[in-house]
Amino acid sequence: MRSSRPRLPDVSVTQLEYLVAVERSATWADAAKSLGVSQSALSQGLGQLQRRLGIQLFSWEGRRRVPLEAARHVTDHARSILAQTGDLAAWAERIRAGSAGKLRVGMIDAAAVDHFGETLREFRENRPELDLHVIVGPSSQLLQGLGTGDLDLAICVQPDDPEVTHVPLLDEELLVYGPPGVRQSEPTRWGPWVTFPQGSLTRDLIGKALRALGAPFEVVAESNQPEVLSEMVLIGMGWTVLPRIQAERPPASLTPVQQTPLLKRTLVAATRHPGLANPAAIELTEELQRHATAMS
Repeated sequence: MRSSRPRLPDVSVTQLEYLVAVERSATWADAAKSLGVSQSALSQGLGQLQRRLGIQLFSWEGRRRVPLEAARHVTDHARSILAQTGDLAAWAERIRAGSAGKLRVGMIDAAAVDHFGETLREFRENRPELDLHVIVGPSSQLLQGLGTGDLDLAICVQPDDPEVTHVPLLDEELLVYGPPGVRQSEPTRWGPWVTFPQGSLTRDLIGKALRALGAPFEVVAESNQPEVLSEMVLIGMGWTVLPRIQAERPPASLTPVQQTPLLKRTLVAATRHPGLANPAAIELTEELQRHATAMS
């Protein structure tokens, strides 16, 4: 019985690398230079890719080759394949070397500063042979880093993404904070708001929770930094919703409008492919889980 699955094209990883390099570079000459190949080899490789896929990826505008819409779709797919192939190569290298080697970790600020800073320091000190590199950023940026293969592990707000494998670490309560002198009032009178930028997972949770209470969610200022949001509340620019541990520490020391949390967010340890997970990422996740359990 013949399979209904279409026959896979004979496409190489090198050809996909060429395509991604062209997308990232200003010119084909720059792309070839970044790969360490001649422009002729680059052109031949992409020509083979087009023939094996059976679709045209580029057209000519004068003397310039420009990507067609199909090229953008293929490039997105190529990035994913290259990230996964990189995972496989790194995993194979770790198996051959018998060591973890390198670990690239992304953390949101609350995880890096407020919850797991000491755990991370001890983990590094206990593994002097491990090349541990940490990036602090918003959850959306960290999840993107996982997808592109730039990160092995992300400690972030729980995503709604089936492509990401994650284990829960802890729940954070987020409270409502108003400018100095505001009194407790009905949610319909809360705001305007200073909060995280568009695309933030926490901002989405905040907006949903406020609307459920009938509160308007008019945003007048944005920042990824909780300290900046707290200072904007202090000068009367607006209201905010933050974890207590960030909003109520000096120098801002905000006071919540009410003691009942508006919502909870779950911080997780996220990876891409558990079957090929970095052994050091597994160890760090276990350490973070133990620390989170001890805090609860």
